[in-house]
Amino acid sequence: MDVSVLVTIVVVTALIFDFTNGFHDTANAMATSIATGALRPKVAVALSAVLNLVGAFLSVEVAKTISGGLVDDAAITPAVVFGGLVGAIVWNLLTWYVGLPSSSSHALFGGLIGATWVAAGSDAVRFAKLAEKVLVPALAAPLIAGLAGMVATYLAFRITRRATASRTPRGFRIGQIASASMLSLAHGTNDAQKTMGIITLTMISAGTLPKDSGPPVWVIVSAGVAIALGTYLGGWRIIRTLGRGITDIGAPQGFAAQASATAVILTSSHLGIALSTTHVCSGGILGAGLGTPQAKVQWGTAGRMILAWVITLPAAGLAGALAGVVAESGTFGTIVVAVVGLAFGLGIYIRSRRDVVGAHNVNDIPVEPIPGETVETSGGSR
Repeated sequence: MDVSVLVTIVVVTALIFDFTNGFHDTANAMATSIATGALRPKVAVALSAVLNLVGAFLSVEVAKTISGGLVDDAAITPAVVFGGLVGAIVWNLLTWYVGLPSSSSHALFGGLIGATWVAAGSDAVRFAKLAEKVLVPALAAPLIAGLAGMVATYLAFRITRRATASRTPRGFRIGQIASASMLSLAHGTNDAQKTMGIITLTMISAGTLPKDSGPPVWVIVSAGVAIALGTYLGGWRIIRTLGRGITDIGAPQGFAAQASATAVILTSSHLGIALSTTHVCSGGILGAGLGTPQAKVQWGTAGRMILAWVITLPAAGLAGALAGVVAESGTFGTIVVAVVGLAFGLGIYIRSRRDVVGAHNVNDIPVEPIPGETVETSGGSR
């Protein structure tokens, strides 16, 4: 297959991943604001989409980390990157369908690393950079955000315990809108750049950009638009899990969780660390729940979420490795990977229509099922 055609296919696939990243991660910024009623669902996702687009133009440090840091760009080809992207998209769609807030970032890294490893060997993966920029932050960031969210929530209840019942929620809801807006902006500065980095890496590997180049303007614009469109559609299944499925969220907890996550994400973007915004926001929400007097945490849901965090890198890596091997075999292999990926995406979409989650029922409270019993939500049985 002609290199320019393959590069075009990779760019389109990268933007599709960026789109899935948008609706997969909308929950990170807006789940708590929707759960507490600070913002109406459709207003929340529209605001988040606009600010994700703006955030995409504020920094390119994370993009440089991906395009010139995690793998040896001289050892891979556009076909390998294509395979890695398909692996990441498959994992994103699967976890979205089951409503698990796994990391789109780690799905991308896992897919890329898996495809690179099988195509060029383990030497093509820069494990030291992977540990420094991905693995260590993956462990530390949710703990830091969770601790900050817990302390902030505890202080919020202490400070406002004598305030009138009518003024306290309103003040925190205003704060939630502000912190959710900042969180969406921070998400754009971090996650949109990952797609920019992948496209830039592809162009470097194809020889259309010199080594160590930053993303061109058209790459920045297209990545920002793609993630904004995905965000606007709203990842309602994951919004429900984060907003209602982990712990009881009120305005004080929502504000504390969002403010803590925003601080962590903006710091990581400035340092060029490709952080998982999902891990940070989920950690902040869990911490906010634990900081609440008489906290109620659904540990079953939290446990499944953490399990998804652990297996995302290897699962996406395996999918990326399989797709990469097939795509690297030639034109026919690339077509096979594309057809299988499209079929998988279509199948997930068709199955999701059997149990629609949208703006109309996103605040129904999911209850952990007991074997043999019908599951009830605040909107009725399922």
